[in-house]
Amino acid sequence: MNWQAVSFDWNQVRAFLATAEEGSFSGAARVLKTTQPTIGRQIGALEEALGVTLVERSVRGLTLTEAGRDLIDHMRTMGEAATLISMVADGKSQDVTGEVTVTGTDLLSAAILPGVLKPVRQMAPGIRVRILASSEMQNLTQREADIAIRHVRPDQPDLIARHLGDFRATLYAATDYLDRASRPRTPRDVAALDFVGNADPERLMAPLHNMGVPVRAESFVMSSESGVVAWELVKAGYGVSMQPETLGEAEPGIEKVLPDFPSLEFPIWLVTHRELQTSRRIRIVFDLLVRGLSDIAKRRSGGD
Repeated sequence: MNWQAVSFDWNQVRAFLATAEEGSFSGAARVLKTTQPTIGRQIGALEEALGVTLVERSVRGLTLTEAGRDLIDHMRTMGEAATLISMVADGKSQDVTGEVTVTGTDLLSAAILPGVLKPVRQMAPGIRVRILASSEMQNLTQREADIAIRHVRPDQPDLIARHLGDFRATLYAATDYLDRASRPRTPRDVAALDFVGNADPERLMAPLHNMGVPVRAESFVMSSESGVVAWELVKAGYGVSMQPETLGEAEPGIEKVLPDFPSLEFPIWLVTHRELQTSRRIRIVFDLLVRGLSDIAKRRSGGD
């Protein structure tokens, strides 16, 4: 397919996105305040313009084809960009007011969210963001938060979940600790070092064993339920810890324990209520989080 020659109506993209989100033409028509036949015609026109089939229709309902699944994330990005551009152009983002609560783990909340959320103050200064440092999914179902950043996909039907990519983590330690303890040359050597863990450090033992590091429970000389505290313990030189690369690579005085040691990947899910469809302030914060966190995931995975 010659992508440079493709031309299509933005309404067709909106119809496809709404159908993918709602799972039916009727649901898309309800969200977009139009008719079911109109949705069908718009998607058909989009398929003709692109030269691919996006949606399969059967007695069991609608499902995305492989081409539809490949294109959905790109079209979502287009939709988010168009929404933000439109709001900035007509000044609506300046008029949006109210509080939006975002929840994430304490380490992510402290180290990553301040930078990612900075554009909110520029685009929509009337929005007040409250950050709830927590890893409990109940924060959303009990309406304690509007948006959650999680490492597992929720299964509650009233939540919308978006996979933004994967962050990577590997073993880091303070340079002064490795100077004292001597730098390991092999994964097996790493097991002889002191470790800093979280509240349940033994959960890390199995993946480390699989990666050739026979670490023992006694190796975890320091641990904390708080990711922020664990990171500070690493920086203070107490030992080795599995930490996100986005932190480890940027921190002076911290280095990889083994330069060629493989990374662990952990997914990043952005989760919100279905209220996202109607709340402009939640939509603005959600879309900016999508952009910021996706960019971080791409950089850390070596993507463009």
